[in-house]
Amino acid sequence: MNYFELFDIPVSIQLDSKWLTTQYVALQKKFHPDFFGQASIEEQSEVMEKSAAINKAFKIFQKEEETIKYILQLKGLLQEEEKYQLPPDFLLEVMELNESLSANSANEVAVFEKEIYEKVRQLIEGYNDESVTKEDLLTLKDYYFRKKYLQRILERMAD
Repeated sequence: MNYFELFDIPVSIQLDSKWLTTQYVALQKKFHPDFFGQASIEEQSEVMEKSAAINKAFKIFQKEEETIKYILQLKGLLQEEEKYQLPPDFLLEVMELNESLSANSANEVAVFEKEIYEKVRQLIEGYNDESVTKEDLLTLKDYYFRKKYLQRILERMAD
């Protein structure tokens, strides 16, 4: 089940959170299992699946990186637990940053994150599923994995 179709929205990376919440509530009211207590076992099972899909979709759509991941999976360009090879220069920068963690590292990571975002900003903010190219999607995939590396550093700092 395509979550964008489930929510009746065009494929997009940046979604209006207010509208998304409104749509989520409407879908949950329509498909909440409690409203199907008298339905057949088959109907109850279908509603349970749909309700679970609504919850999962809402969770994905609330985070930009999860939405990017989902779109890449829909397009067949990202596999679960994929081992993506990032360029050695990026890995070296991340390794140096990781080795020199300090109180200022969060700021350094934020600057680094902003730099990699700038390269895909227009693609993310103006994502159009009708005109996006495979090259655009591969650029988005590269960004997704770079950002994951930076998130790991921030998580490590929080520990």
